Amino acid sequence: MALTASGTVADGTTERWRDRKRYLWLIGLIVPSFAFVALGGHALTGWGVFLWTGPIVVLGIVPVIDFVAGFDPTNPPDDVIEELENDKYYRYVTFAFLPIQYAGFLLSMYLIATAGWPVVDKIGLAVTLGFIGGIGINTAHELGHKKESHERWLSKIALAQSFYGHFYIEHNRGHHVRVATPEDPASSRLGESFYRFWFRTVWGSLRSAWGIEAKRYRRKDTHPFHLGNDVLNAWLMTVGIWGALIIWLGIGIAPYLLLQAVIGFSLLEVVNYLEHYGMLRQKTTSGRYERVLPMHSWNSNNIATNVLLYHLQRHSDHHANPTRRYQTLRDYRESPALPTGYAGMILLALIPPLWRKVMDPRVVNHFDGDVRLANVAPGKLGRLLVRFPAPVEDVAVDEVPEVAPGAVDDDVVAARCPGCEHVYEVAVGNESEGFAAGTPWRDIPDDWCCPDCGVREKVDFIPLTGSTA
Repeated sequence: MALTASGTVADGTTERWRDRKRYLWLIGLIVPSFAFVALGGHALTGWGVFLWTGPIVVLGIVPVIDFVAGFDPTNPPDDVIEELENDKYYRYVTFAFLPIQYAGFLLSMYLIATAGWPVVDKIGLAVTLGFIGGIGINTAHELGHKKESHERWLSKIALAQSFYGHFYIEHNRGHHVRVATPEDPASSRLGESFYRFWFRTVWGSLRSAWGIEAKRYRRKDTHPFHLGNDVLNAWLMTVGIWGALIIWLGIGIAPYLLLQAVIGFSLLEVVNYLEHYGMLRQKTTSGRYERVLPMHSWNSNNIATNVLLYHLQRHSDHHANPTRRYQTLRDYRESPALPTGYAGMILLALIPPLWRKVMDPRVVNHFDGDVRLANVAPGKLGRLLVRFPAPVEDVAVDEVPEVAPGAVDDDVVAARCPGCEHVYEVAVGNESEGFAAGTPWRDIPDDWCCPDCGVREKVDFIPLTGSTA
């Protein structure tokens, strides 16, 4: 007997499992509605405080609800995963975010330009829009990992408000490849404050995204200045939207467009800061980093923030299975746990001494008391060793074995990603990736990663010969 997505056995006789959060996911649509709450409250009362609804709710109310609502560590059984993945209700919930987001954005910009409010009220509404746009980047994150092309384009639309379209490429093809390593601009280091991290990641992520696309176009023997460049076409969406608003409402809205964008991508980056703080993947015997494991991401099972952010806090499973939809993400016992939900952790991150007091001991404990095994900020190790002395005897670190390279014989006709099942076919090639039809498997660069999941590299792919394809 097969389980249904609602949790009953197919013949309806016995209830075994159901998604108790099925309709709670609609709570996520409260976020893009912040603009209407703010404007409605202001219109009814005349109180400017309502225009600050975004930060008040996210940084004030949600942490309290997280504390009161508690935790949800439950995972869907393996035999319902496929049906849950195919239940279109869940993706419609994320699709609904975008029209609400942009309706509030356009109305708010119109009122900022025409209502004659005091500057402080305009700033408050712009900040609220920034919180909507920042959490909208999380919706873009969910959509951008999917294989369906329309979901990937919707991801870029969600990012356009915050002028952070390069996140689409950097996150999928950069962060997921280099996560929890010193080379990743979006992985924070032990001893690094959020403010120092902000400058490093904002510039580093932009440079990384452009480098990834430029490399892809070099494989095509051309320059990267094409509309197919996913950094350029994402930025052009923002230019079009912002440009149309400025033509319509005047140049006076430009500072508020900029303010809401900075708030939006800063909210994203503070979440990046807390997701992998101090985590470090060890190197294999060949010098490559080990595959991403549940131990390399901070998780949280606080149910309130999880339903608000589409299970973003189950970050370990997301990094192991990036194309998996939010409703099927699982909790791992071996993942390090944050002391509270993301909303509360954002407040801690904004106060570096308090953050270090709470989080640094947790990082060190995660590495069995040896701070040298963490991803430590340059120049900070000596000070951290004074605070957290290394064990008298060095902690034994097992060498991580290298993955055996796949076959490169001429009879390889295709290769399959063992994670997301993406298949590279030699006869077809992959023009988008810069591989012409007929490009043999042996000529695919060793550092090429799966274009769908961004987790598995060429060495991980399963070569298929004429007899196995």
